[in-house]
Amino acid sequence: MSEKEFSYKLQSDAEGFASMLEEGVVPHSGKGAHIAPTATKQTPGMIERRKAAQLDDQSGGNRLDSGANIKQLDPFDELSFVRPGVQHGVYKNLRLGKYDIQSSLDLHGRTVDQARQDVWRFLEDGFAQGIRCCLITHGKGQGREEPAKIKSCVNHWLPHFSYVLAFHTAQKMHGGLGATYVLLSKSVASKQKTARQHQHRANKY
Repeated sequence: MSEKEFSYKLQSDAEGFASMLEEGVVPHSGKGAHIAPTATKQTPGMIERRKAAQLDDQSGGNRLDSGANIKQLDPFDELSFVRPGVQHGVYKNLRLGKYDIQSSLDLHGRTVDQARQDVWRFLEDGFAQGIRCCLITHGKGQGREEPAKIKSCVNHWLPHFSYVLAFHTAQKMHGGLGATYVLLSKSVASKQKTARQHQHRANKY
């Protein structure tokens, strides 16, 4: 190969390499290689999962349903729920309103979706803060186009929280059939705090 031909080949190779760079080839940078993403066909299932994930992010992890397919209650129905293992005396005290109400939520005037968000945040925050007994005022919804709608939703949603040990319609002094006592379990942080307090008392004697 003559010197002229060799020079032409080098120029041709350089132009070819430059053309490849213009087409999007990414050089190595640092450790390892950068792999250009490839287009993936979006199936209906993937699209729905993406939508659900986006909604989940927007709601802070709220997985409560919209309340569209729940058991509709009567405005005068009494709410009652207790998980296995909860002592009878503890549940009795809850029903009778003997525990201090440490936090409360009023859902009057809220739409179902607003109530869904409110209940989620209220209970998540309460559990994180070590609240043990709280009150949710939902009203009876008597005389409405959809009677007891929010009340029915609250009754449906509460068992979905693993840390809700029990709930029961409140005593008249706290709202009666339009409100519900909710008993929460102790969070890990609360249990650790209690253990430290017990240890501190033990060390004093």
